[in-house]
Amino acid sequence: MNGLKKSLLVSIWFMFLTFPIMVIRVNTVNKTIEWRWENVLWIGLGSFVLSFVWRYLMERRNRGGSSDGDQGGKVQTMIRQIMTQPRFFLPAGAFLLAAAAVFPLITSTYQVNIMITALIYVMLGLGLNIVVGLAGLLDLGYVAFYAVGAYTYALLNYHFGLGFWLVLPLGGALGALFGILLGFPVLRLRGDYLAIVTLGFGEIIRLILENWNEFSQGPSGIANISRPGFFGMEMGVTQASVYIYYLMIAMVIVTIFVVNRLQDSRIGRAWMALREDEIACQAMGIDKMKTKLMAFSLGATWAGFAGVIFAAKTTFINPASFTFLESAIILSIVVLGGMGSILGVILAAFIMILLPEYLRAFSEYRMLIFGAAMVLMMVFRPQGLISTPKRHYTYKGQAKETGAKA
Repeated sequence: MNGLKKSLLVSIWFMFLTFPIMVIRVNTVNKTIEWRWENVLWIGLGSFVLSFVWRYLMERRNRGGSSDGDQGGKVQTMIRQIMTQPRFFLPAGAFLLAAAAVFPLITSTYQVNIMITALIYVMLGLGLNIVVGLAGLLDLGYVAFYAVGAYTYALLNYHFGLGFWLVLPLGGALGALFGILLGFPVLRLRGDYLAIVTLGFGEIIRLILENWNEFSQGPSGIANISRPGFFGMEMGVTQASVYIYYLMIAMVIVTIFVVNRLQDSRIGRAWMALREDEIACQAMGIDKMKTKLMAFSLGATWAGFAGVIFAAKTTFINPASFTFLESAIILSIVVLGGMGSILGVILAAFIMILLPEYLRAFSEYRMLIFGAAMVLMMVFRPQGLISTPKRHYTYKGQAKETGAKA
């Protein structure tokens, strides 16, 4: 009853606030005023229902949080068992690989292109996951490294005719170099200050590309970029799309392997220590400068690779492809999937890229749905779709010392 009363007050207040905009329409041509009373009724009804549902979900979360947590914990445990036990992991991996292999053979070129875009964002999400998810460094300018890779291939192909396979490692290397260049000035920064500096870096790169016409051809962009070659074979658009698709499958597998190995490596543990407590990490003797620069450079390397593949796929790039919105989408993929979770980031990338394509009927409400989904996610599941369990390490020397004393 109390919830109904509060929801009713919210709907009345919302109707009052939106009254001048949604009800009154002034026709300046005929000099008349049109009163649209039905709008205020719909607003009142909608705000009442949303407010009531929101209160119900919040009350349910507070009252039955433990049971929901147990249910979520069971799902997480089941996923971890599938991912760690070979008897589950190998058949599941083989099935996914077989499905990925036959996908371009049973679908259209349009579907293949959508899937290539999703796989590019999987790469970008996993790259940013190193910086944000593992090292805990909030990077809002990640798209700048993506642009560096794309323009590296576009400019070298346009001016010198260099091919895709030659420029691919160069794009990754230049991305890593720019990651180090960004990393040096922000070594002493963290949290909000780091986010602001990286945001500024991303905007600087975009503005340079947009205004330095002699270098990047400005807003007109660079066209006729060559697609990847395959031993000199001439390929049409469909064949080239299928080829890039298989190339992306291989790149994503390599990315997953590398990021997974990095997590279990010495530098991976240093990143996680840096994320949990920077001061304690430094007190334990971990080189903070080296750890941060490694995170920025390795994360930027994958963005450089993805940029080269993006330029080869679209054959045209301009600065409009590398706005802050792209950084926000990639960061959302990492947050939605779960900080540090490889499987979660992959799942989130497919959700964030494929759903808008298949729900084009709601394209006008895309950003509204996107914002509402992110708010709900942060309220009801802040750890992401698939959270990463905290690792515990036991000092074995303590048991030996105890045994020796006994």
